[in-house]
Amino acid sequence: MMLRVKDDSVAEIDGPRNQTSMAYEIIRTDILLGRHTPDKKLKIQDLAEELGVSPGAVREALSRLVPEELVVSRDQRGFLVAPLSPADLIDLTDLRCEIEALALRRSVERGDVNWEAGILAAEYKLRNKPIVADGEDPRRKWAQNHAQFHSALVSACGNRRLFSLHGQLYEQSERYRGLLFHLETDRDVTVEHQEIMQYALTRDADSLVRATVHHLRKTTELIIANFGRKEPAKHKK
Repeated sequence: MMLRVKDDSVAEIDGPRNQTSMAYEIIRTDILLGRHTPDKKLKIQDLAEELGVSPGAVREALSRLVPEELVVSRDQRGFLVAPLSPADLIDLTDLRCEIEALALRRSVERGDVNWEAGILAAEYKLRNKPIVADGEDPRRKWAQNHAQFHSALVSACGNRRLFSLHGQLYEQSERYRGLLFHLETDRDVTVEHQEIMQYALTRDADSLVRATVHHLRKTTELIIANFGRKEPAKHKK
């Protein structure tokens, strides 16, 4: 986890390039996890003071986030967190399911024992309570483990661009999935992940794709059903 720099002298030693990279990683993660909410105005000076970096580093970091569609730049209004909408989520989910299916089928065909071991290890980490440092948000660690699991499933697809596109769509989806963290639900995602893992290990491509697509669309249905909820219920433990 990237730590925020609070001491100005440390930020100066790091140099402008390191300042920009640090600001980019922190702001990006905070958007994905919902700390910076949709349509929020991102004030450069406030972020610079919070992160202990120069305003120029923040401005460059925000500019890097624009093509990733996490931040939008508006004339006379500066930078804003990109908005979310049910229509966009549906489009995103449809495309993600298509890419996921292709990447999964290719991985089943090409995956070796190392691919299988990677899936097993990732599912084990995801299933167990994450180990977090003092002051670290456990949601952040769970989100990291979740990303690793879904990445491991398609890691043997054998196409760099396909694997990269899969990752980009996953991260776009993360902004929406983060809305579910506090929702009360009877859904057992652990069982869903275990089912997906088993289909991958038995090389049942059709069932793997079917279970994964259902998993993704179920998340989308829950988000849309609760979209715009201002006071979400506490999440069941």
